[in-house]
Amino acid sequence: MTALSALAIVAFIGFGRWQWHRGIEKEAAWREFAAAEGPAMSPGAAPLDALPRFARVRLAGRYDAAHQFLLDNRTHDGAAGYEVLTPFELDDGRVVLVNRGWVRFSGYRDRLPDIALPGAGAPVTVTGRLEELPHEGMAAGRAPPAAGDAWPKVTSFPHIGEIEAALGRAVEVRQLLLDPSQPAGYVREWRPPGIPPERHLSYAVQWWLFAATVAVLYGVLNLHKVNR
Repeated sequence: MTALSALAIVAFIGFGRWQWHRGIEKEAAWREFAAAEGPAMSPGAAPLDALPRFARVRLAGRYDAAHQFLLDNRTHDGAAGYEVLTPFELDDGRVVLVNRGWVRFSGYRDRLPDIALPGAGAPVTVTGRLEELPHEGMAAGRAPPAAGDAWPKVTSFPHIGEIEAALGRAVEVRQLLLDPSQPAGYVREWRPPGIPPERHLSYAVQWWLFAATVAVLYGVLNLHKVNR
């Protein structure tokens, strides 16, 4: 009992510390998101991954509507759907994935939503926030872009190398979250990533309470034995 109790206490304290540090990290990310307001800047030839995360930028180029991706396992207000990733070729030849927002799942895997982009290929200027591609969680599945010649390609938590292989060209590692005011988009209620920091901190407190509960129960049970 002593060994099991000690192991449980150490484990619960460790889980609490992990959640606490996750909350601190998430708090910093949410502050960055809130701070990245104001006018969009033109990055010029600077690598986009060298700019601050969530930076608002203005990019000039052309959409490649013939080679789009549907990012699977994305939800909005509890409904299942996809996020639409459209390659955008900058005037200097670089390619950025523009996230045009969320579309609802049709209910059938063989009936993909219509994400046609009228006027694609014409010069256009877009604005939005720079963000990393989503990463898979412990319980989430991952699938590279679907094989074959059919477009759009469905993918779940793709790595940038898989996107590049599907397109046959280099792609910037960050996506652009298209501003809600921009045309040619879908549902775009962009929020800081993940759950609120406060929830991580509350989870940490819960784990520490579990550790305290085990310690108290161990003390009470052993005190009861001594009294007998």
